[in-house]
Amino acid sequence: MSELNWRENKLEKLCSPAIWAEGPVWLPYQQAIVFSDVKGNRMFRWSAEDGVSLFRASSNFANGNALDADGRIVSCEHGRRGISRTDAQGEVTLLVDRVDGKRFNSPNDVVVRSDGTIWFTDPPYGIINDEEGFKSESQVIGCYVYCFNPRTHALSIATSDVQRPNGLAFSPDESLLYVADMSIVDFPTLGRRELRVFPVEENRLGIGRFFAEVAPGIPDGFCIDEQGRIFCSCEDGVIIFNADGQRMGKIPVPERVSNCTFGGENGDELYITATTSLYRLRLDQQ
Repeated sequence: MSELNWRENKLEKLCSPAIWAEGPVWLPYQQAIVFSDVKGNRMFRWSAEDGVSLFRASSNFANGNALDADGRIVSCEHGRRGISRTDAQGEVTLLVDRVDGKRFNSPNDVVVRSDGTIWFTDPPYGIINDEEGFKSESQVIGCYVYCFNPRTHALSIATSDVQRPNGLAFSPDESLLYVADMSIVDFPTLGRRELRVFPVEENRLGIGRFFAEVAPGIPDGFCIDEQGRIFCSCEDGVIIFNADGQRMGKIPVPERVSNCTFGGENGDELYITATTSLYRLRLDQQ
């Protein structure tokens, strides 16, 4: 495993246009980042060439975003309580918003596997009030991780072994799926503030296990590099774990972190959404 150095590099604040910045996704064909402002019901785009600009004025309270193999943005929408896809021309298509005829809670974060399947989490945070969606009663029994195949429209519950699933990411070989469980927010005595890991079995997940506790704060979004290292949000920064769950260190951030992703021409830049802002930190591999 290659050595990782981030301590000698300066964290850059790129822009601060958001109320609650979330869901950064790197667009390699544009050399740009698109990210959500969930509470502002909009999305922004940032590039070194153009700076920050409004990407979408009304986003249906979009949260997490991912990129599919064709370069289309796949988004979790709290407002429509579903998963949408944006093509290169900017046309937005709602892909799925129901399970067995019942509306999802409020899809939160999403990843696209190399086979094209879309995996997403569905906690209730977009329906408990009108700040991040529309207040509404839940129509499903629990909060699950789902797998959706956009080619066949097949939808399955991948696992119910999470109380409040949030961020998620595949291991480099896609044999494992890591899921953040932040249920301690709703269940202070019995809830979790941890990353869990599950073996991937086609369109479902096997038996999960504890991977790492995240503190201070809670685990929200995170990303995984080619070495299997996890960069996970917390209250005051980004915690780095190795593939064995051992804590390697922390990148301090002056705002509460919501999510992060890799980008840059060589994939060696970490883009971080934290409360109102988008940050960048260069990661040196040695």
